[in-house]
Amino acid sequence: MYLLNHDNPDQIEETTFAELGKKENYIEEILRKNVNMVCDDDESMLIVGQQIKNEKNGRSDLTAIDDEGNIVLIEIKRDKKDIEQRKEAFEFQAIRYAASCATIKSTDELIQNVFAPYVEKHKIEFQGNKTLTSTEIAQRVLSDFIKENNIKTFNEHQKIVLVAAEFDEQTLSAVAWLNSNQVDISCYQVKPYKLGVQVLLDMKKILPVPEFDDFYVSIAKQKPLNRNKKKDITRRSLPKIDTMISWGVVKPGTQLVAKGKTDEAILQENGQVKVMTTGTIQSLQQWLKTVYGWSSVETYTFAIDKTSGKSLSDIRADYMEKNQ
Repeated sequence: MYLLNHDNPDQIEETTFAELGKKENYIEEILRKNVNMVCDDDESMLIVGQQIKNEKNGRSDLTAIDDEGNIVLIEIKRDKKDIEQRKEAFEFQAIRYAASCATIKSTDELIQNVFAPYVEKHKIEFQGNKTLTSTEIAQRVLSDFIKENNIKTFNEHQKIVLVAAEFDEQTLSAVAWLNSNQVDISCYQVKPYKLGVQVLLDMKKILPVPEFDDFYVSIAKQKPLNRNKKKDITRRSLPKIDTMISWGVVKPGTQLVAKGKTDEAILQENGQVKVMTTGTIQSLQQWLKTVYGWSSVETYTFAIDKTSGKSLSDIRADYMEKNQ
């Protein structure tokens, strides 16, 4: 659950975005600044576009690139009513936008047509690069993201993320079928709650989820998935830092360093870290996002145990392999 507009605690009440007077652009802005809300544990994304228009005047909500070099379309609907009232199905609208993104063949094209306009629109967020043009900033940020994530290919596949407070059965059925037929599409449910004057958001992945893997495989038996199924499941089910602390493979007080950087932090008992430069307590994800300047970071790969030189991802994998 994500807490917004922090205030004194009070009783939590379920609500809707309509009751709050919030439209789709409210959810869009939250996800634009917190794309990790729709990332798996060991996944990184960089937002590169917003409200991108194709040649037929169709507009996609958010555009990102993931840590495998693929373009990700994030489409948002406020609630089930908004989905059902559309003439075109939610999922097929997203597929149409993904097809447009499939025409982007190079990072230069992505920068020119998508990322540079996005940087120009939100230039105040890139104020550390005041002397550079929007194109130069986009080139630098994207180059850093590609280098740090060791990306070797670009946009060989496209991914779709659908976000809504509630999904209708037809959309979920269509997404389940698309998943079984090799389309990388997922559904995230975001529900708002009131806590006094605060708004809390509960984000939950609906499809695909680990318990449905057997169901998807049975549908696709005659056309097996080409992607690495083991990796896909692992990303969704790997233990997090609090579990690693309970195992004893990392301990409170462990010195962590950001991969390829000099920035350091100290692991705390609750799984958060104390940032050495500021003394603030943050989550691993928040700390690394600040260090790299990305929308989301592959947390366990980019957090390195200073003593052993191993990433948290490698430490976790070693322990799990020895204790299977």
